[in-house]
Amino acid sequence: MRRRPDPLARQAILAIAAGRIAIGVGASLATRPALRALGFPAEDPTGRTMARVAGSRDFALGLLAVAARNDRSRLRAVSLAATGVDAADAVTFALAASDPGLLRGGVGGGLSGAAAAAIGAWSWWRLR
Repeated sequence: MRRRPDPLARQAILAIAAGRIAIGVGASLATRPALRALGFPAEDPTGRTMARVAGSRDFALGLLAVAARNDRSRLRAVSLAATGVDAADAVTFALAASDPGLLRGGVGGGLSGAAAAAIGAWSWWRLR
């Protein structure tokens, strides 16, 4: 018998998953407006390509969380993977903030990545 996920942890993970799916769709299908909204220049084709790659990754992670929503052990595994990605994103964005042209996006991305990583780690812990 599978144990049901902790309701609060499940809700937090699914809220982050919804944001991931929305950002993933935006970054993949409306790349230039998404980059501008996140504080990054949209003129560079390399940056647009990387945004689409990251968008696809976020979309996939969000769908995995939704698919695992009723299985405690699967949801915990997805949460751990997403937490690692969020922590890496936070560091990457924080490093990007050292470039004056990326300051707004770097700070915003660093803070949101760190918040998502903290909530993900908390949720992972609650699902033990």
